[in-house]
Amino acid sequence: MKKLFLLSIILAPLLTTAQQAKKAADLVDYINPLMGTDSKYDLSNGNTYPAIALPWGMNFWTPQTGKMGDGWQYTYSSYKINGFKQTHQPSPWMNDYGQFAIMPVTGHLKVTQNGRQSWYSHKAETVKPYYYSVYLADHDVTTEITPTERSAQFRFTYPKSDSSFIVIDAFDKGSYVKIIPSERKIVGYSTKYARGPLPNFKNYFVIYVDKPISVYHTYSDSTMTDSLELHAKHASAVIGFKTSKGEKVHMRVASSFISIEQAEQNLKSEQGKDSFDVTEQKAKDVWNKTLSRLTVEGGTIDQTRTFYSCLYRMLFFPNKLYEIDAKGKLIHYSPYTGKTEPG
Repeated sequence: MKKLFLLSIILAPLLTTAQQAKKAADLVDYINPLMGTDSKYDLSNGNTYPAIALPWGMNFWTPQTGKMGDGWQYTYSSYKINGFKQTHQPSPWMNDYGQFAIMPVTGHLKVTQNGRQSWYSHKAETVKPYYYSVYLADHDVTTEITPTERSAQFRFTYPKSDSSFIVIDAFDKGSYVKIIPSERKIVGYSTKYARGPLPNFKNYFVIYVDKPISVYHTYSDSTMTDSLELHAKHASAVIGFKTSKGEKVHMRVASSFISIEQAEQNLKSEQGKDSFDVTEQKAKDVWNKTLSRLTVEGGTIDQTRTFYSCLYRMLFFPNKLYEIDAKGKLIHYSPYTGKTEPG
């Protein structure tokens, strides 16, 4: 018994040192992005959503359980996901602007939110500020997301299927999509916003996949069209291909408030040729470096998690709504003039 007591005394400082080293290196892993998401319109437990993004990033990404236009876009008690949404939403009461959604599906193609949605479980969900993963049971697809400030990478793991698809939903209020199969590319814009007016507002996006596109459609609301390019009140694009069991399809996506060309520039400058794993590690490093400006001690592990989870929320606003053009100059869309302005 005395030997065991002495061993505990010897090991205790070593264990404490190890915990402190872990804390210094991985502060981001104290964060729980699901904290505050068990909310709804008539009962708030935080009114938050899991934002997959970088500090002060222009774009956030979140799994979407609510319907289009619902400020409670992700609620913990929901059990179906209908898309992975680019969002700028500060709160459910203010709602969103410049949003669009991406959703992998398999089998019989349905593009509507209710048609494409899939059951999921929190047991098969990993949520970090720099990484998100979830298994979509109805489609047998695992979706992973990792962000940069103005772009993101997706990695979809598909089953063996002759009917594997990706739906790009540009939402209502006036939107545009164009599929370019030869370049494995989709471009478009969304004009949807909840608060305004915002003159000449568009959130442009550009998307690339690393697999040849063998099936492609555009939709006006839920009606398929014959065109690869579509302006509509509610435009969506669908691309499809055959997949083998466990095949990973990668997607790169970026957006801009200025133009499709600027969205291309944002993608090029922020991702280059980085792999998904490299982008994820870079995002994690940014979070750790930013969080390390404030270190805490003396509290319980739960208090430490709460502190960094709250700090994570504070570090999203104000957004970096400026962009960097091909000449390296800072420019931005002005919500006051509707023009592209310097700085």
